[in-house]
Amino acid sequence: MATLELYTKGASVWVPDPDSVWVSAQLLQDFRPGEKQLLLQLPDGREVHHPVGSLSDLPPLGNPDILEGENDLTALSFLHEPAVLHNLRVRFLDYSSIYTYCGIVLVAINPYEQLPIYGEEVVDAYSGQDMADMEPHIFSVAEEAYRTMTREEKNQSIVISGESGSGKTVSAKFTMRYFAVVGGAAQRTSVEERVLSSNPIMESIGNAKTTRNDNSSRFGKYIEIGFGRKGDIVGANMRTYLLEKSRVVFQASSERNYHIFYQLCASRDLPEMRALKLDAPKHFRYTNQGGDTRIPGTDDLSDLERTRSALTTLGVLPEQQLELFRIVSAVLHLGNVNIQASGRSSDRSYIDAQDGALAAFSKLLGVEGSQTAHWLCHRRLAVGGELLVKPVSGQQALEARDALAKHIYGQLFTWTVQRLNSALRSQRSKAKSFIGVLDIYGFETFEWNSFEQFCINYANEKLQQQFNRHVFHLEQEEYVREELAWNRIEFSDNQQCINLIEGQLGMFDLLDEECRMPKGSDESWVLKLYDQHLTSKPHPHFRKPRMSNSAFIILHFADTVQYECSGFLDKNRDTVFEELINILRASQSELVAELFQQQGNAPNVANGSVRSGKRATREHKLTVGFQFRQSLEMLMDTLNSTTPHYVRCIKPNDLKEPFMFDPRRTVQQLRACGVLETIRISAAGYPSRWTYEEFFSRYRVLLRGPQSQAQAQALCRQNLPQLIQDPDQYCFGKTKVFFRAGQVALLERLRAERLRVAAVIIQSRVKGWLGRLRYGRICWAAGTIQRYSRGTLARRLALTLHYTKAALVIQKTFRMVVVRQLFVMIRQATVTIQAFTRGTLARRTYKRLVAERAAALLQARVRGWLARRAYGRVRAAVVFMQCCARRKASRRELLKLKAEARSVERYRELNKGMEVKLMQLQLRVDQEVRQSAALRETLTAEREAASAELEALRAIVQKLETQKQEKLPPDPVESEKEVEERRRAEERTAQEILRLTQELQMLQTEKDNVYIEKMDVSARLLEQKKTQQECVHQAVLQASADLRSELDDERMKYQSLLKDFTRLEQRYDNLREMSLLTERSKGHRRTDSTQSLSFEPLSPSSTPLSMSPFPSAFPSPEAVRRISVTSPSDERRHPAWSPETQMEQLMEKMDVPKDPAVKMKREDLELAYDAVRVANKFLESQLRQQHSRWEEELSAVRSQLSQAISASSSAAQTQDIWELLEAREQECARLRRELKELKTTVSLRRLLSHVFPSALTAEASCLPQLKPAAVSGLLECRKRDETKLIKNLITDIRADVALSLPPGLPASILFLCVRQADCGGDQGRARSLCGAAVTAMKAAMKKHVNDLDMTVLWLKNVCLLHDLLVQHSPKQSHDSNELVPLTFDLSNLIRTLSDLCIQGYQQLLFITEARLQKLIVPALLESETIAGLSGSAVKLGASRKRAGSIPRPVGGDAPTMAPVLRELEGLHAALTQQALPLSLTEQAFRQLSHFICACALNNLLLRKDMCSWSRGMQIRYNVSLLEECLRSRGLQAGGAVATLEPLIQATQLLQVGKKTDADARAIVQTCTALSSKQIVKILTVYSPHSDLDEKVSLNFIRTVQELLKGASDSQPPQLLMDVRRVFPVTFPYSPPPAISAEGLVIPDSLKISFLHRA
Repeated sequence: MATLELYTKGASVWVPDPDSVWVSAQLLQDFRPGEKQLLLQLPDGREVHHPVGSLSDLPPLGNPDILEGENDLTALSFLHEPAVLHNLRVRFLDYSSIYTYCGIVLVAINPYEQLPIYGEEVVDAYSGQDMADMEPHIFSVAEEAYRTMTREEKNQSIVISGESGSGKTVSAKFTMRYFAVVGGAAQRTSVEERVLSSNPIMESIGNAKTTRNDNSSRFGKYIEIGFGRKGDIVGANMRTYLLEKSRVVFQASSERNYHIFYQLCASRDLPEMRALKLDAPKHFRYTNQGGDTRIPGTDDLSDLERTRSALTTLGVLPEQQLELFRIVSAVLHLGNVNIQASGRSSDRSYIDAQDGALAAFSKLLGVEGSQTAHWLCHRRLAVGGELLVKPVSGQQALEARDALAKHIYGQLFTWTVQRLNSALRSQRSKAKSFIGVLDIYGFETFEWNSFEQFCINYANEKLQQQFNRHVFHLEQEEYVREELAWNRIEFSDNQQCINLIEGQLGMFDLLDEECRMPKGSDESWVLKLYDQHLTSKPHPHFRKPRMSNSAFIILHFADTVQYECSGFLDKNRDTVFEELINILRASQSELVAELFQQQGNAPNVANGSVRSGKRATREHKLTVGFQFRQSLEMLMDTLNSTTPHYVRCIKPNDLKEPFMFDPRRTVQQLRACGVLETIRISAAGYPSRWTYEEFFSRYRVLLRGPQSQAQAQALCRQNLPQLIQDPDQYCFGKTKVFFRAGQVALLERLRAERLRVAAVIIQSRVKGWLGRLRYGRICWAAGTIQRYSRGTLARRLALTLHYTKAALVIQKTFRMVVVRQLFVMIRQATVTIQAFTRGTLARRTYKRLVAERAAALLQARVRGWLARRAYGRVRAAVVFMQCCARRKASRRELLKLKAEARSVERYRELNKGMEVKLMQLQLRVDQEVRQSAALRETLTAEREAASAELEALRAIVQKLETQKQEKLPPDPVESEKEVEERRRAEERTAQEILRLTQELQMLQTEKDNVYIEKMDVSARLLEQKKTQQECVHQAVLQASADLRSELDDERMKYQSLLKDFTRLEQRYDNLREMSLLTERSKGHRRTDSTQSLSFEPLSPSSTPLSMSPFPSAFPSPEAVRRISVTSPSDERRHPAWSPETQMEQLMEKMDVPKDPAVKMKREDLELAYDAVRVANKFLESQLRQQHSRWEEELSAVRSQLSQAISASSSAAQTQDIWELLEAREQECARLRRELKELKTTVSLRRLLSHVFPSALTAEASCLPQLKPAAVSGLLECRKRDETKLIKNLITDIRADVALSLPPGLPASILFLCVRQADCGGDQGRARSLCGAAVTAMKAAMKKHVNDLDMTVLWLKNVCLLHDLLVQHSPKQSHDSNELVPLTFDLSNLIRTLSDLCIQGYQQLLFITEARLQKLIVPALLESETIAGLSGSAVKLGASRKRAGSIPRPVGGDAPTMAPVLRELEGLHAALTQQALPLSLTEQAFRQLSHFICACALNNLLLRKDMCSWSRGMQIRYNVSLLEECLRSRGLQAGGAVATLEPLIQATQLLQVGKKTDADARAIVQTCTALSSKQIVKILTVYSPHSDLDEKVSLNFIRTVQELLKGASDSQPPQLLMDVRRVFPVTFPYSPPPAISAEGLVIPDSLKISFLHRA
């Protein structure tokens, strides 16, 4: 019981409740010893009085809130049932965590829902991690067992137990799957697949639907998984316990028989199943007793296919599978055999000869139907040495029939287990150690408990005893290791109950004795039990029911169970008549005969006994109980010889509802499975354990003395006796201090009290200082008030004086203003009169001046007009006189010219050469004259027209003047009428003009509106055109992005296949070496022709058998060996697999014609050639399908673009869009070509190059041969020196010599030698030299598989050689005339080098990831880069480690980021030193950044101790160092920094506020790179490491979940990041500069002086 001082006001306690088992309550007053009741307040507000008779009646205390949701129950301060139940409920309902530690036990609660916590990324996260660091998980237990086995080389066991429906089988399957993944690593072998394939088979024949579970295991099994020296799985073995055979013939209501029966009935319409003559399950007696024959959500037909596939994987032939199904079907038909009673008293029975069920049973098992019918209704007795045949009653015949059915099914189950064990047995090597997985039934109690429940509960008693002793042993080891002076811990030992069952004259002995009695019965056995254990020697664990004489009660460790004795003897005997067994031994079916021949040859019967009429030997009368005890003893010996690990599965409710918690059912199971016993044993000792450093960090406020971490142990030893008076409540160890239950809570209370006292002292000092400060402020305020009051009075007096003086001034001023206003008014009137008078005079003067100025202006105008007219006349006369004078002068000049023209003949004779020129001038003059004449005529015509028009106008004017003069003066009356009419007309005209003006304005307004509408429509049209253009552009971009993503996916798939091919190729080499070593050890043997053909392919074209697209075509060698060894002689003579027939079938299926020209002597070469052709056809069909699909997508994109373009009205935009479309189509075509090249890289011609070199040579000879050209600057290597060149340059070169060479020197030398051979006309030698170089580089990469620098070196050489061959390829377009291409075909070599580049890149990443694997978590998550940030933040209970785990070394080097940064810097230096392209470096660091981020984030999500504010700051700082390292080397452009975003956002989530709705919205908006499950997981496991921080409330988490619902659709659903995600790599092609022998510096250390410069 905890310390009484803790029962104070406000303390939390637990009180019993009929519905919730326990409810929390709060103390309303302190408890004092002697009080008889406690005043409590329940959660609903009610106050109750809890009676306290003694101190033991005090209610259990509640744990501090900081321990709520703890992942280890033993870390709780108070260890009791309500604390355990509450912690499990909080973790299960609030945190959705189904796993919780309880010391060495993992408590697993069935969620009844599929959870995404079992993927490969979760396996990777738990692999290699410490159990105490990770969140509870079934994988954590499996990893602990695996690490302990490899570290200590000791066998391990994992005991999984629980009620039916609690998830035992699922937990066992996940455990085996973890071992298959970790034990096989990435190289999944057939052994791991067989181990996993055993699960569906055993579920099919051993699981059934019960009222509590739809897939309940009705047997116990112990699977031993054997591991080799390297930790890989080499084999497995299975042992089964107590199959519930009674279920074969009887099922309770709402239950089913074993799944296999219903699976066969569901597949009755299959062709191969029609011979079984099956019907619906409701027509068979053995399957219709439970009522409902279907399980919701289960497909029996698909389950049968899964079972058959598993049987095939385990090597069971299809014929044997059908035999097995025949036997199961025969059991169903046997249940329908109609046995009728006859005779007077119904003491006889018979079976109708025409019974169809008996006929079907006999035909399926190959037995005589008449004999079976006879011996079902008769039995043979031995009387006085004679054998008599006696008929049996109908009831006895029915029991015999059911016993035969159970026996047949039991033998079949045993045979299946033996066959599984033979298939799982190690074939390679002997297992060094093993891990056993025990999936066994839990404690069972029903309304009717029989023999099966008795055996099951007995097994649980034995397991519970072993569990208690192991827990006690671990506690003892801990105390011994810490050198504690301890007393023996008393724990509940159930040895008395076990002795009652298995001891001398125990229940099993009495049962076996009663079975040996001729007339033994259940009633007589019960009477013997009463007499032995109630009357003679009363046993404390045995009782008799009050109202029954045919039952008994046993007080088990978990519960009190009442067993009904009916059927105990029959189930214990499990008797089958020997005559029926003999009929089955004579069966025509080989499998049936084998089943019962094994029974006859065995020294004892595995699942029952055979009763014959003769005196049977004792070995044939081994009862089921005796066999079960023997097997259980063997199991206990195995468990005691191994290190056990325990998994307790809990069923939270009986309704199978997801995440529904029933506390009553949970407590019942916790009591039954031993979890509370573990708590009790831990509480009996010292459950709370702290290292001295952690204790000092937490409780340093309670310690007196020098506050130094180095003196933590001394301070603890010195101060702890003063804190806890009772020395029995604590104990000092070597490295830890131990406390009994409740003492940590007492220390917490003392710590809180000390902090409270310190806070009170601080508050008193602060309050005193605040009081003094307030008093000083009051004094200062009083003086200030007085000073201001006096000043106010003085100011009032001065104001009164000012007012008096101001009144006098106002009076004086008012009087002055009145007089001044009168004066101003008089002066203003005077001024106004003067102004009007002066204005009148000034206007008069102005009018006179205007009149005078107008007269002067008229005079000036008249005079000017007269002067201008006179000037015009004079000017015209002068011009006329000048014309006359000039005309007279021109005439004179003309006469002179004519005279000179007459004398031209004389000059013509003198200058005959000028004649031509004169003629030309004359022609030009004539032309000018003609033009002048035409212009003159035109001018004349124009003048005439103008003159005529002028005359016409003058005539009209003259006529109008004449008419005006001739018109008479009008009549005065008529003139007035005309004026009136004119006036009216003018009015009408004005009105019309006004109307027209208004209409014009309206039209103008409409015009403006139309213009505005036009502008709006134009703007909308422009916007629509722009939108359509953007849509078209987006569609084109989306199509391009889709094609690029498809290309990246294809690249990723291809590179993944290439990686798998490399791995399988390595496995093939390893197996070949092992086989060679085996053959050498056994001696020289003649090699088979099928094995002599061994070659090493250079590309994935030679796909291994496991990667073949036709997996069913070629069976594995183990299957062929199995056929040759285990099959009968007929099967050995006619094997099931023939390569010729299978190849022909494949060729027919792929529509590949048989090549008549291929005629070979060796059959294996012919088959290889056919296989190549089939694979080529398969690849061709795949490429055609892909091409057709791309064409359809391209046509769809074109149609969309056409529709978008048709909506546009702009011709220029249409042209631009079509140009953009053509550019995108060209880009798509380029991407398709690149994709096609990647897909066709898997070239099967390389296989032919090894198998048919002559064929390829002939094919190559058909290619157009280029004429070799003479090139200078090459290197010549003779034929005999080629091997030496490869050896010195690649194979045997030392690492230091190779790293000292210039980048790409070996590739350059090899290319010059190849080019020299090609220029010399020897293309064959050039091709062979290049191929040998590629093979040698591949071997060099394999040789240096763990050397980073050498891998980078050979990656550089391979890339350089690839670029050189591409540059000089005959198919490459050469712009420069100086570049001479090679003459032989380089396509295969280029593809091979491309594949080798990818392999080198993957090997480079593999080396770096292997080095970083062990550094990421310590460096990024655990390192204390910021000193003192979390040194004093120790969470209460965090130091409680799981018992049995290996403690970490103390005093080692603290992890830092330096090793990670050193590895990355080393990789960057190696890549830079070899001058690899920057884009390749960026891709490599992007992949490594993703790997670092995924590993760190996955561990962060699974480690509760990492989710705190201080740790988030530490991690963010460490990530910033990584970012700075990447940015300093210019790698941020390649996405290396962007891939760290999820980890960065996770650290930000740890540091931001998590209380208000605004915080929730900020989290959702900020954490875009995290999935909703990751955000909720971080918020759920957030653990404050100090008292200043708080846990995240459930309401806040629900708010975040609501906000994340909208964004969860675009986020990935998984919780953990995919560590194995691989980004596709692209190698940039850049034509290398021209190389020559003169430009190479070849060191002498290469020893290639035999090369000559050419």
